[in-house]
Amino acid sequence: MSELTHDIELSLLLEAIFRRYHYDFRGYSMASVKRRVHQAKEHFRCPTISSLQDRVLHDPSVLPKLLSYLTVQVSDLFRDPAYFRALRELVIPHLKTYPSLKVWVAGCSTGEELYSLAILFREEGLEERTMFYGTDINPDALQQADAGVYSLNRIPQFTENHRRAGGKSSLSDYYTANYGAAVFDKSLRQRAVFSDHSLVSDEVFAEVQLVSCRNVLIYFDLEIQNRALGLFQDSLVRKGFLGLGAKESLRYSQYAESFVELSREERLYQKRGGA
Repeated sequence: MSELTHDIELSLLLEAIFRRYHYDFRGYSMASVKRRVHQAKEHFRCPTISSLQDRVLHDPSVLPKLLSYLTVQVSDLFRDPAYFRALRELVIPHLKTYPSLKVWVAGCSTGEELYSLAILFREEGLEERTMFYGTDINPDALQQADAGVYSLNRIPQFTENHRRAGGKSSLSDYYTANYGAAVFDKSLRQRAVFSDHSLVSDEVFAEVQLVSCRNVLIYFDLEIQNRALGLFQDSLVRKGFLGLGAKESLRYSQYAESFVELSREERLYQKRGGA
């Protein structure tokens, strides 16, 4: 099959998913999408992308599994511990001046980052005045996030990350082990809302003091990156905070001048104080 034919099939598949199910991957980085569609094609044993398109159009049960390929579900509790340490040291002191707080974890996947923030905020005495919003486009991931259940074999890495992030308690205080799984304390979810939201097509839904969106923008093309950053800017209060992933930056975006760089290494920014 020629490269041109392959690209036409890929374009038609993404258009079909958008028109049939309203999930829009057309602005995602094509190199990444190609790789993941190829993996999905092999999983479903489809000889061509066109045959995969036929299945997803005529069998809605195929969509959830296909979404798990098209959306990246890789995370850990306190992933990149230095980021959470920087939040603790550079951002938390400012947040402590607010009587109430809202935090948006955009692209929350299966919930590890939101639970990390809930634990950090509890350790810093901020949990009781904070609402956490975790959003993603993958309904299966959101369901897992809401359950707060993770494989027990992941706990050693979670524990080490928590320690390196400056944890002030034992991670074991926050979960119970049961039948090979770690079930995180439901109290961590009492002030959390998990909801479907697309950075590609949806609008601002809340005014927040902190947006954490890590390792999501790298899968978008420049136009969609700028759209997402515009949502974050509009969501953040004056002098609110934005955290991005290690390979992401505001430097070449149209919103670079809207933020002050708090930590270049950990990709932490503060919205400027002007109107």
